[in-house]
Amino acid sequence: AFILLFALIGGGTHGFATTTLTSSTTLSTSSITPTTTTPLAFKRVPFTTSLSAVALEQDQQALHAADSQEDINDKVGVLLLNLGGPETGEDVEGFLYNLFSDPDIIRLPGPLTAFQPAIATVISKRRAPKSRAAYESIGGGSPILKYSNSQADLIRASLKERYDLDVETYIGMRYWRPFTEEALDKIRRDNIGALVILPLYPQFSISTSGSSLRVLQEEFAKNGEKYREMMHTVVPAWYDRPGYVKAMADLIVNELDSFTPEEIKEGSESGDSSCARHVLFSAHGVPQSYIEAGDPYQAQIRDCVKKISEALPGEDQGVQIHLSYQSRVGPIEWLRPYTDDVLPELGAKGVKNLVVVPISFVSEHIETLEEIDLEYRELAEESGISNWRRCPALNTDQTFIDDMADMVVDALSEPAQSVTEACVANNVGDVEQAFDEGISTVGVGGVGAEGDLLAKERLKNNERINGRIAMMGVALTLLVELLRGESLMNIFSSSGSA
Repeated sequence: AFILLFALIGGGTHGFATTTLTSSTTLSTSSITPTTTTPLAFKRVPFTTSLSAVALEQDQQALHAADSQEDINDKVGVLLLNLGGPETGEDVEGFLYNLFSDPDIIRLPGPLTAFQPAIATVISKRRAPKSRAAYESIGGGSPILKYSNSQADLIRASLKERYDLDVETYIGMRYWRPFTEEALDKIRRDNIGALVILPLYPQFSISTSGSSLRVLQEEFAKNGEKYREMMHTVVPAWYDRPGYVKAMADLIVNELDSFTPEEIKEGSESGDSSCARHVLFSAHGVPQSYIEAGDPYQAQIRDCVKKISEALPGEDQGVQIHLSYQSRVGPIEWLRPYTDDVLPELGAKGVKNLVVVPISFVSEHIETLEEIDLEYRELAEESGISNWRRCPALNTDQTFIDDMADMVVDALSEPAQSVTEACVANNVGDVEQAFDEGISTVGVGGVGAEGDLLAKERLKNNERINGRIAMMGVALTLLVELLRGESLMNIFSSSGSA
């Protein structure tokens, strides 16, 4: 799904100036350390806002309701967000329909939006056989739900064991079961008092974490009364956490250490580099127009690679680092360099020993198991890279799991960031429309945006125009290829969804 999120709208996002937003509301006033038995104490702290009369009134109502409670609900929930993927071949067509019917994936010009369900039906039926074959090559379905469930269970166990903190964990998938809306139903039934929202993407992009958060934002705005007694906070990105960096570095070092003396000798004697071992970080690509519209993804990827690289052997120890972007599709410009260009280049330079690291993913799915393991490995070997290694995804790595648990505790102990704040701060979509329509931006239970948010985040007209032009170009390409009966940008020939 990652591939489709980035491909089909090609810049159809609205740009905001990036800001760092901090609410004066905290979810917990307790100082929590491992093995403590002190229960969390949630506290709503009043703040002022000038966003709108509606927002202010809802904020005041939430605070009044909180003050009138005799017993504050300190039941904690953790919501893990991901894109989802078909578990069986029978799920593929429905999954594709959900994907393509989302206007965040194909943003048609206004007069054509009524045709989106029909277009989604045509695309999903046309793509299903090829996509189904791709999933067959990795066992018949996506393993992403299996890994997400395991991660949730282990995070809950780590919180209990290391912090004596009881939490309920939930999985919310964007395009397949269990859907985010289903997770929210369970959260309400369980009477959760404080919810920590963790997208399972280390780096933020407007089409991954942003897309999932917009589902929550719309639900909270439309049905605020249902969530009035529940506080929430979001961790939009966490690529720079020391625990995550260490977990990634440890996995990479394991692969580097697996090269035999003979392989290292082979690498030393070939090519124009003094390094016998090479590491290629392969990040999922994103259209260049996303970056121009304010998506922080590329900057976060670069910073992430830098931090992990600092924990790895350097060139003085015979290891050279590279970065590329995979899964590009369509006629638009994507972030460069492309992985399928870099591999032949490395081969031409005499590189023999290569570790490929899927840096955008925390669990195995079709883009690691099929695109990297099958397609890119074949390309590498054809290019002369004889000793291939692929760093596994984090999956259930204990260092990673414990760091996720630590992240939950940190989120409960620090000032809260609402869904709306996270969207605005990371340049996600039509947030200005929400202001103009009087939708509350103060979040749930009084956790919300700063008073001068609207003035700072007005859409830039040139970015809006560029995005709409890109969207119309992609929509035209889509329509022409459907009419011609040809493959739509080979979407699932080189990659797939989760």
